[in-house]
Amino acid sequence: MFEAIALQLPGGTEWIWIVIIIGVLIFGAKKIPELAKTLGRAKGDFEKGKIEAEKDLKEFKEKQDSK
Repeated sequence: MFEAIALQLPGGTEWIWIVIIIGVLIFGAKKIPELAKTLGRAKGDFEKGKIEAEKDLKEFKEKQDSK
């Protein structure tokens, strides 16, 4: 049953266009660059936090190994 539904859904780049069109309809064309900027900033902050956490974990493991 789910396979039949999945076969009817668009695939590939069609999904990108559907998401873009829905985004423009919901937020308006003027808000899209602002949303993209906010998402980019959030992604950058997430990556910085991830790197910092990995660094702290590495330091903690080294400290535990030296005991």
